[in-house]
Amino acid sequence: MLFQALSYVRFLLRSGNAHGLHSPFVFGLYAHVINHDGPFAAFTGIEQRRRQLQRSTQTIQVRDFGAGSHTGAGRQRRIQDIARTAAKPPKLAQLLFRLVNHFRPRTILELGTSLGLTTSYLAAADSRTRVLTFEGCPATAAVARETFAQLDLHNVELVEGNLDTTLAPTLAALSAPLDFAFFDGNHRYEPTLRYFELCLAHRTERSVFVLDDIHWSQDMERAWNVIRQHPEVRLTVDLFFVGLVFFRRNQPKQHFRLRFNNVVDRMLERTRRLSA
Repeated sequence: MLFQALSYVRFLLRSGNAHGLHSPFVFGLYAHVINHDGPFAAFTGIEQRRRQLQRSTQTIQVRDFGAGSHTGAGRQRRIQDIARTAAKPPKLAQLLFRLVNHFRPRTILELGTSLGLTTSYLAAADSRTRVLTFEGCPATAAVARETFAQLDLHNVELVEGNLDTTLAPTLAALSAPLDFAFFDGNHRYEPTLRYFELCLAHRTERSVFVLDDIHWSQDMERAWNVIRQHPEVRLTVDLFFVGLVFFRRNQPKQHFRLRFNNVVDRMLERTRRLSA
């Protein structure tokens, strides 16, 4: 937790907002998608499911193939604790919804299903989208399937098992390009880069990759730095909590650090609107 706090301070000192953005593509994305704060109808049902999970006293046996938890949680965990500490908060999950709603991908991969809340946001943005989500823990996957059934989401396919054995064959069987990928399956350096390279072979120049928790640890920061310098990556946007990766062929290689959901920026924007 101390590492993340220090990383955030460094990020704030180096990051900016819409002012001074010289890329029309990034400016439009930041102003109209990333910082969009309006509600969508799909949010209500998913957040009701979140509250239901946060009240659940059911205990499940968790199998974790990733880097573990900063909270020191053990293998026996209550669903309410997973929902409160491991599930993506609404602000981040709804950002993913807006990105899918904006870019309209046909095929989405999510590496790390958990209880299915973030998956639901990805799937609810467009019912025509095929969402393939990967979860290593059988008990957690069972709860996620209940989430999809309750929300009546029929465009989600859950692949159960260790990503090290399930990702490559699933990608090989794709009949369409990989338009959008959300990496939240293993917060370690080597697996993150390996999964990125596997997905890279199936992307197009219009694909969007989103990496979660890029400042979660030194391992993740190192992986993020390697990815943003990759020769096939043209543009990256560091929002601290997540990193956005683009492959736009005619885009000059650029890297942006932009504040997201920052309290000071929200206060300044509210003041600007009131004085307009």
